[in-house]
Amino acid sequence: MTDGSSTPDQQALNKIDTTVPHSARIWNYWMGGKDNYEVDRIAGDEYREVAPNIETMARASRAYLIRTVTHVAGDCGIRQFLDIGTGLPTYDNTHQVAQRVAPEARIVYVDNDPLVLRHAQALLTSTREGVTDYIDADLHEPERILEAAAKTLDFDRPIALMLMGILGHIRNYDEAVSVVRRLQDALPSGSYFVHYDSTDTDQALKEAQQGYDDTGAVPYVLRSVAQISRFYAGLELIEPGIVSCPLWRPGPSETGIETTDVHGGVARKP
Repeated sequence: MTDGSSTPDQQALNKIDTTVPHSARIWNYWMGGKDNYEVDRIAGDEYREVAPNIETMARASRAYLIRTVTHVAGDCGIRQFLDIGTGLPTYDNTHQVAQRVAPEARIVYVDNDPLVLRHAQALLTSTREGVTDYIDADLHEPERILEAAAKTLDFDRPIALMLMGILGHIRNYDEAVSVVRRLQDALPSGSYFVHYDSTDTDQALKEAQQGYDDTGAVPYVLRSVAQISRFYAGLELIEPGIVSCPLWRPGPSETGIETTDVHGGVARKP
């Protein structure tokens, strides 16, 4: 039991397990962040020894998030974002990108990691015109997420559902598809699905991931591009479709683009 006088921050710290590596903390390490522990740095270094391009993948994924959120908020006019599995705050988080385009944008973050909960205050910053909220919930419980998100978001108006690098943590593929469907079904017409996940398209990455999974950490399933494509069934894909993240509408300054084993896309719900 927790002491009734303890703060939410202290309660979150008490739940953090520093004996096994954690994907959000390792991702933070690869991104140059400081919210990680020695066990994460060791696992991250071992992963990188087998798959040297992993840091490139991490940074390419963040650049992809920036481009997709900018497009959805700007060109598509979306003002509501449901970002599930947000991870630890680094730079250009969803609310910062969206509210840079539209200060009135409303963002709900969802994660169940105690370290993310500890940093929720950093995530909850917002423009005066907009709103940013955080929900402590598990992706395996989509109905609970939707019920809590409805306190901040208007489900009668279009919403951008963001599942960025998170679906691989649902080991059973059919369950992953089911969770995506249940979330998408709750969205009104004109909403958007924004997604990426790492793929099984590189042998070194598969070996590195297996080594990570063997540490006792929460495993991550690398899936084929065809399997990932099922997450978009019934939606209208925006060009260029489901591609390696660096190839999704790169900006004029992004030259010498190298593909990575992270694929994603943006699709509209008709």
